[in-house]
Amino acid sequence: MKRFAPRVDARGFTLLELLVVLVIAGLLLGMVAFNAMPGERQALQNEAQRIALLLQLARDEAIVRNRPIAFEADNTRYRFLIREEKEWQPLGQDDLLREREFARAPIVLSIAPSIDANAPTLRIVFGREPVDKPFVLTLASGEVSVAIRADGVGHFTVE
Repeated sequence: MKRFAPRVDARGFTLLELLVVLVIAGLLLGMVAFNAMPGERQALQNEAQRIALLLQLARDEAIVRNRPIAFEADNTRYRFLIREEKEWQPLGQDDLLREREFARAPIVLSIAPSIDANAPTLRIVFGREPVDKPFVLTLASGEVSVAIRADGVGHFTVE
């Protein structure tokens, strides 16, 4: 008399299948975390994009208010000034054109064509006219640099 063992249907995953799934999930999480953290170039690109938008706003404000507005920056912060009679006053009440610090200071700023190479701060003045001189404002941090190109008629592009 032969006895047969009752047949048991195997259900579930093997240990090897579970390990493969865990390795794949770990790789995907690692890639997502790596891409979620902005690198030096991406952070500088974001900063330049913000400044380009604010420069465009300052240019438009100078035309609308019929008063010169200046962008002033050093290696740690930047701000916007308005010409009140004979002196420059910070735009402190304006939420958008208020003073800000660079996210990853210090930043090296340069402008072409050069305005005043000996000045401690860089200053770009927007007048009441709709046409200004074109310029290229370069932001650099370490080995990374990003340029903001102004065409003189109100378009600012980040390169």
